Amino acid sequence: MRKTTTTPRARRLAAAAAALGSCLALAVPAGTAAAAPADPVPTVFFGDSYTANFGITPVNNQDSERLWCFQATENYPAVATRRLADKGVTLNVQSDVSCGGALIENFWKEQELLPGSGMKVPAQQDALKNDTRLVVGSMGGNTLGFNSILKQCSAKLRDQALMPGWPVDPDSPAGECRDFFTSGDGKEWLDYKFEQVEGDLDEMLQRASYRSLDAERILVGYPRLVPQDTTKCQAAAPGQTELPFADIPKDALPLLDQVQKRLNDVMKKAAANDGADFVDLYDHTGSNTACDGANRGIGGLLENSKLELGQPIPWYAHPNEKGRDIQAERVAAKIEEVLNR
Repeated sequence: MRKTTTTPRARRLAAAAAALGSCLALAVPAGTAAAAPADPVPTVFFGDSYTANFGITPVNNQDSERLWCFQATENYPAVATRRLADKGVTLNVQSDVSCGGALIENFWKEQELLPGSGMKVPAQQDALKNDTRLVVGSMGGNTLGFNSILKQCSAKLRDQALMPGWPVDPDSPAGECRDFFTSGDGKEWLDYKFEQVEGDLDEMLQRASYRSLDAERILVGYPRLVPQDTTKCQAAAPGQTELPFADIPKDALPLLDQVQKRLNDVMKKAAANDGADFVDLYDHTGSNTACDGANRGIGGLLENSKLELGQPIPWYAHPNEKGRDIQAERVAAKIEEVLNR
């Protein structure tokens, strides 16, 4: 299911034209704006921990294995759906299958929730139906191995067993991670991971199109973690003792931002190539990074989240409630734009 010269959007439009018997039936006069759908729009949300909003409680599915997805009851899909309803746009949420730790391939492959536990959840694409009209969510960070990048740069994170992933090269000191990722084996690994992300996103978006022929697909990017002015990261947030990025070296913070910007660009390009829409959170969250103190929309790496499993669980650089609300606002705006065109 790799990309061909005919995009999924073109295939869907061609199929619709054939069914109607005329391409003219697809035309909309220039300058006219369609009204929001009168009927609830069948919608599926998918994604990883940034869609599930890891760290925010309470958590859904407490009586099933999906508890370990750490999907917040008030994640951004739930908040965005409510915002839209207040504006007269009703979503019929068929399913929200977002799950912490999901790789892009878990869109079409089952996901093991805890290594060695045997607990698994079905492929996220299984939630899509013939009548699904909207598919929204985010994947990419776990396939890239962002947690491994963070662990490569932080000795403290290497001791965090609850944070999935391992450093790329445990024999290379955390303090030398900037040089590690900009030359030699580290750079080669990073380039390979970006190629994998690009290919997997393409397959995911095409699979969504094949599963739900008439669905609009919205790929949601990730909020910015590191600010342009990294000196702000040398002060703890109000009420905190740890720095936002713990012991990650100062000279590695711009590298983390460059990696995230590159991921954002890859996601944006994948959406454009496959005729999907993209929510660019990176470009709209530069004042709400983990280093923005009281305005931070990202919980610090070792700042305690709302989750507890016998002990408080850190945010590990995930959106807090402020960040979740920013996600919901931008996603709701994009959904309204897509449904009104």
